[in-house]
Parts: sequence; structure tokens; C-alpha cells
Amino acid sequence: MSDASAALPLEPHEGLATVAVTGEFHAALLVSQPLHATILRTALPAVASSLLMTLFFSVDTYWIGTRVGSDGLAAASTSLFWIWMVVSVAEMVSVGLTAVAARRHGEGKAEEASCISGDAFLLALALGAIIAAIGIPVLPGLFSLMDTPSAVTALGVSYLKTYLAGAPLIFGFFAVDSAFRAAGDTRTPFLLLTITVGVTLLLDPALIMGWWGLPALGMKGAAIATLATRSVACVLGVYLLWKRKLMRFRRPDPGVLAAICRVGLPTAVTGVFFSLIYVALTRTTTRFGTPALAALGIGHRVESWLFMIGVGFSAAVAAIVGQNLGAGRADRARRAGWIAVGWCSMFGLVACALELLIPERFASLFTHDPAVIAESARYLRIASIAQLGVCAEIVLEGALGGAGYTLPPMITSSSLTALRVPVAAWAARFGSVGIWWTISLTALGRALAMVALWKSDRWAVRKV
Repeated sequence: MSDASAALPLEPHEGLATVAVTGEFHAALLVSQPLHATILRTALPAVASSLLMTLFFSVDTYWIGTRVGSDGLAAASTSLFWIWMVVSVAEMVSVGLTAVAARRHGEGKAEEASCISGDAFLLALALGAIIAAIGIPVLPGLFSLMDTPSAVTALGVSYLKTYLAGAPLIFGFFAVDSAFRAAGDTRTPFLLLTITVGVTLLLDPALIMGWWGLPALGMKGAAIATLATRSVACVLGVYLLWKRKLMRFRRPDPGVLAAICRVGLPTAVTGVFFSLIYVALTRTTTRFGTPALAALGIGHRVESWLFMIGVGFSAAVAAIVGQNLGAGRADRARRAGWIAVGWCSMFGLVACALELLIPERFASLFTHDPAVIAESARYLRIASIAQLGVCAEIVLEGALGGAGYTLPPMITSSSLTALRVPVAAWAARFGSVGIWWTISLTALGRALAMVALWKSDRWAVRKV
């Protein structure tokens, strides 16, 4: 930590100095300031960052749905499940880095934390390159597993091939974001994304439709715009982390890499498993035609607004839990989880009400097809009940990850998610609504499971 940190105000609690983050970000007093204020100060920039990405993806979906058509919308929807799988591997590094580096920050070992961040970034780049090398050649086979129509498959392959080509920098951005977050800085990633998303919101339709003399690339243009957002933020983020001494590069420490993977692997497995479950669900949904496939994608886009608010609170509480456990404040970490759930659930109530009252308006933002709008409205009305529990699931899963307690959540969440395949296959006899009810009720089950795990307090003694 730089000498400037000595001039920052510190509020020791029980003899433990708090962590001060230097540079443009103010002191991150995650282990001493009042919890409500600390959570909101840390969470709101993270929430804003998540919503910026959601805004971009929603606008991206709008241009695809209204310009490429329902086949393009279905292609983006089905591609999303494979993207989730890719992102799940990146989250292994993200979750592991947050837990390990935040614990070191809480222990007052800032230099060690910066080296851990550097090791994690190099690991992320390597994993991204491996995923791209493996994934690109097998793309046609991935869509054949979902039994998608040929037109949807062609568009989906074009989209995912471009996306995977940029996987190393996408993975790198996850490490960059987590390095800032572990130090208590959620504002800098927000500023980075504000700039890059602002530019790519213009770039997206320009590349899809060929504005300003640019080539009309359709689905491929949408993927390029997505890559631009994450890639530029990644490069700028690494520079700022290095400048603020929050990331240092060395020969990677195998012990550190093993610790990151050990903590993050269960979360990655959960995400990969979740994606595979949706691939299986897609095969069932395909029986009801392109409108149902498109509705599944629109439903996820609408739900993603609340989901990403939860991700923002999750990111904040993960850092708070990790640092407070490092500082010996398990009691404070425990209360942080419950308080974050309370704040986030206020948004869940609003989302539930809106999805019940005006689902057609949400659906019409992404398509003009009456059949898709009608099916999407059915999905959203049924899914509205799940919005009451989504925040508890996401926030507490993040809190458990911040504690390094990731295996029990993986087993619990994966088991409940796996039920969707046989239950949806049976419920499909009632039409597409049977599938939508299966998704909604199992989501509520996962939320209740995370509440039980957090209440158990077994995470409080986890060592990382």
C-alpha cells in the first residue's frame, strides 16, 4: 500500500485496522463503518455496473428482435445458455479471487492481495483462450443438441463464434472487476463500464444494420459490440489496478492458483450444470415452436434487470463478508448478508408487481410478433412469483462465496435445478405454461435453500 494511505482516516475496531484503498477511490472501511451505509456505498456502484451491462444486452436484444427477426431472437436466446456456461468458468476465477484477495485485504496484507489479483488475471486469460480453442470448432454440434431450427442454428453459430473469439478478454474483465471489488472499490468498474457501454450502445445498431458506412454484420455485429464493451473495460481496468498497486504481476504461485480454483470451482460447476439444464429445457421448449423459444429469451432479458441488481448487491456483500472474516468479525459479516437481502428484496417486490401488471409492454420492447408477445407475457406472469425470492438466492450465494463456502451451495442449487428437466418434461403436457411454472417454482426453492445455508453459520469458520 502506498504512503498516501497513511494519511487516510482509519477507524480501528477491536485493534484491527481497516483497509484503505488509495487512488481516486476513498478509504474502503468495510470492517468498521455502519453496515447499512457500508453496504449501500459499496453495492450501489456495483448495481449500477450490472444494470449498465443489462441495459446494453436489452438494447442488443431489441435490435436483434426488431431488425434480424424472430429467428435472430431465438438464436440469441439459445446462444445465451452456452454463454452462461462460458461465463461460469470465468466466475470460477472471479469468485475465488474475491474470497481470497478480500480475506488478505481484511488481514491487512495489501501487497499479497495485489499479487493474488495478478495471478488470477493471468489464469483468466489462459482459461479464456482454452475455452475459445475448444468451443469454436464444436458450435454446430452444440446447437444440434438443442434441436433448434436450421435458420436459428445458422444465426446462433455466427453469433457465438464471434463471441468466443474474444473469450480471453471477457475472462480478463471478470478478474479485473473482482480485483477492484475485493479491495472494496466498486466505483471504478462502474465508471469504466459507463464509458464503454455508452460507446457500444451506438456501435451495436451500427454494426448490426450497417450505419455510417460500416458493414451490415447482423448477428455477428451484435457479438462484436458485446466484445467491445468487456474488452476495452478489461484493458483500462488492468492499467488502473497496476497504477493503484492493486494488481502486481509475477511468476504465478501454484498455491494461490489452487486456492482460487478450490474456492471458485463449485460456483463454476453450478453455472455449467445450470447451462446444461437449460439446454435440456430448450429441447422440451422447442416442441412449442419459435415463439416459445423467443419468449424464453425475452423472459430472461426482462428478469435480468432484477437479477443484475442482485448481482450488484452480491458483489458488495461478498467483499464485505470476506474482509470482515479476515478481520475476525463474523458477527458483522452475518448481519451484512441479511441486510443486503433486505435492501435488494425491495426491488424484487417492484419487479413482481410490474411483471404481473404489464408483461405485454415488456415483451413488446423486444419484438413486434404478436405470438411472441403473447407467449412472453404468459412466461412473465408466471415468473413474477419467483422475483420475490431471486434476491435472497443471488445475494446470499454471493455472501457464501465471499466466505469461501461454495461447495454446499453448489450441491443444493444444482440438485434443485436438475429437477427442472424431468418435471418440465412431465409438465409440458399442460403446454408451455407447465415449463414456465417449473422454472418459477424451482427458483423459489433455490432461494429458500440459500437462506437455510446462510442461517446455518457453517460458512463462518471456512478458511481460505
